Amino acid sequence: MIAAAFNYSGLNAEEMEERITSIYERSLTITVNDIEHIESQSINGRAIIKIFFQPGADVKSAIAEVTSISQSILLQLPPGTTAPFLLTFNASSVPILQLGLGGRGLSEQRCSITVSTFIRTRLITINGCAIPYPYGGKQRGIVVDIDPTAMQSKGLSPADVTAAIAKQNLIIPAGTSKIGQFEYAVDLNSSPDTVNAFNDFPIKVVNGTPIYIRDIGHVRDGFAPQTNIVRQDGTRGVLLTVMKAGNASTLAVVDGVRKLLPVVAATLPPELKIQPLADQSIFVRASINGVIREAVIAACLTGLMILLFLGSWRSTVIIAISIPLSILTSIIVLSFLHETINIMTLGGLALAVGILVDDATVEIENVNRNLDQGKEIVHAILDGASQIAVPALVSTFASASCSCRCSS
Repeated sequence: MIAAAFNYSGLNAEEMEERITSIYERSLTITVNDIEHIESQSINGRAIIKIFFQPGADVKSAIAEVTSISQSILLQLPPGTTAPFLLTFNASSVPILQLGLGGRGLSEQRCSITVSTFIRTRLITINGCAIPYPYGGKQRGIVVDIDPTAMQSKGLSPADVTAAIAKQNLIIPAGTSKIGQFEYAVDLNSSPDTVNAFNDFPIKVVNGTPIYIRDIGHVRDGFAPQTNIVRQDGTRGVLLTVMKAGNASTLAVVDGVRKLLPVVAATLPPELKIQPLADQSIFVRASINGVIREAVIAACLTGLMILLFLGSWRSTVIIAISIPLSILTSIIVLSFLHETINIMTLGGLALAVGILVDDATVEIENVNRNLDQGKEIVHAILDGASQIAVPALVSTFASASCSCRCSS
């Protein structure tokens, strides 16, 4: 699934649905292939369009097609609409690690800037690491606080203030000037260097007297309206979510993040504390250890049982080797099918160990029975395998069916 997020501040939910969401949905159905269905949600200033694709669809091609139409559709949308922010999701798109950041004496604005500018940009360099924008904090912005009474008394409107700032806060490349044997870089004072300089912007001249922004308000270094809040240990902070991209290993990504965190923390303000929260690698490691433990216990107990009841060292060695060899074969098949080692596949391997022990025990016992009948070892093995092939297959399907029913 691909989600496209549009942002158009000031537009109500109905206008967002009619002027952005509906037009974008119609364009998707014409230009994007393998769409299963589309879901959308429109609220004030925001629109989220979720595009679900058919099983087996090429995700890379889908992203390219959605990106292409997202750029070309802008001409049909309201003026000033920016391209949507695209996110890709699948069944495994869950946070593998969450970091809580904050500290007493550290403002939300500074915390948010530090996380977005320094921490996120460093951690994103880890192979397979995907980090969305952080939650919480305050986004820095230059805010103009207008006094409605003063503005009305001077015959001005908010549009006049906006126009004055737009005309006098420009980025103009001036180039260079060659004077004699030297070439100098030319800078223009078209943009103020400090926040207080905005207060000296003239808005309009009335009766020969210029009216400045400081006469009808005040410009300050503030923040945009806060839409989400994160609290950590009683203080406000920021939540940073780490996800894995593509076929990257959860363990490798989490280990890379934890290894890099002390290096990043050394360059941050001492008030900022980083606290790892939810960590999916704990469950993955537990699943791997569980599979290994079950395989070792099963191999030991089965080998001991074969040794006690059949008295054959050869059969004992065969059982001890067949269980890990079968698990290794399963992992090779999963690799050819482009499946990852995750909690689901590890759980399946853990369930398969029990079935493997049963089938191996029956097979060894039946081979020994054929050997006791005087058959040669090759014929005894072939006859023993053929005699239990169908019953073992049926019992395996029955066990798998019961396991699927229980898990559902």
